[in-house]
Amino acid sequence: MNDKLTYREARSALLEVVRPVGTERVPLAACAYRVLARELVATSDVPPFDRSPFDGYVLRAADSLGASKENPVTLRIMEEIPASCIPTHALGAGQASKILTGAPIPPGGDAVIPFEHTEFTDSAVTLFKPLRPGENIVRKGEDIRQGALLSPCGQLIDAGLMGSLSGQNIAEPLVYRRPRIGILSTGSELIELGHDLPLGKIHDTNRYSMAALVSRLGAEPVLYGSVEDKTEEIAAVTERALSECDALITTGGVSVGDFDLTPQAMERIGAKILVHGVDLKPGMACCYGMYEGKLLCGLSGNPASSITNFYAVALPALRRLCGRRDCEIREFPVTLAERFGKPSPANRLLRGYSDLSDGTLKLRLSSGQGNVMISSLIGCDLAAIVPAGSGPVEAGTVLQGFFLAL
Repeated sequence: MNDKLTYREARSALLEVVRPVGTERVPLAACAYRVLARELVATSDVPPFDRSPFDGYVLRAADSLGASKENPVTLRIMEEIPASCIPTHALGAGQASKILTGAPIPPGGDAVIPFEHTEFTDSAVTLFKPLRPGENIVRKGEDIRQGALLSPCGQLIDAGLMGSLSGQNIAEPLVYRRPRIGILSTGSELIELGHDLPLGKIHDTNRYSMAALVSRLGAEPVLYGSVEDKTEEIAAVTERALSECDALITTGGVSVGDFDLTPQAMERIGAKILVHGVDLKPGMACCYGMYEGKLLCGLSGNPASSITNFYAVALPALRRLCGRRDCEIREFPVTLAERFGKPSPANRLLRGYSDLSDGTLKLRLSSGQGNVMISSLIGCDLAAIVPAGSGPVEAGTVLQGFFLAL
């Protein structure tokens, strides 16, 4: 076990031990934003033939030499070529064919001119400018060449990759299975939704916040409700959840108080604790472990703390669990738009909203930065890191930051 690692060290420690879940074949229509589980090499050219990018006339560029308004060139039309048809005439001197968008280029043709740049009848087309060989032709393999690497393993299947898979006639790609991630809240003060709050009780917000994060990540959240602050109860539900899921996120009970029993519960079931606390505010209290190859993420019961720790520490490992290749958090310079007046003995994660109004990336702070202020995370998309040991930070200070993207 390591005490008080930096949050970056904790992130790396988890990445070292987590592996992707299994794979499955899924119909392409259901593969949007799944994770590709094998390298994809093109088996065919796209497009598979030279074709026209628009409606117009295909011709030999040599026949258009010298064409102008004062000296137009008229060519005889041989046929009309719709997108679904194969040309029946090779083009010779003085000949052209009407061609529609996506139709194959006939033999002899090496340039296409759009309708609106010509005058035409049913039998002839007149040009008023010359064309270059290859002008306005989409060449075979211009999009994708046979044998080219289309995507590495671990790539999210976005719109571009969906279309490319379809173009390669891949009806059921091999993708990583969506991990099942259990979510368990601990705390005797928690009460279910739909009930009035007795004095001293609070509604369980972490369960639903974590479910939203897990769903957006591309995994399946499995809710295990809440348990009281009793080691045996936490251990029992933890063990059951890990027998049914690929990982577990718990919230609450990871600090150093008398009722912070989640680390004890982890040890009771035989989990190996890897990280207990990190130098991060909010989100310092946490406990991560492994049990039979499955990741245990023990996060703070304070709502904002649990979410900031999720982004700063847990997220890369959970991305790897999903099979993604882009596991690491990408940090970049961010300019603070306004003063932050508190000192930061530990690394502090400021959350807020990206602002590009003046052409530079600025962070506008959300209304509150406290550990329990869940509402201050509504709509947040950017975080910045104030280094440990810093005093108040002035507007205009450049910090390292990252997007709150899953």
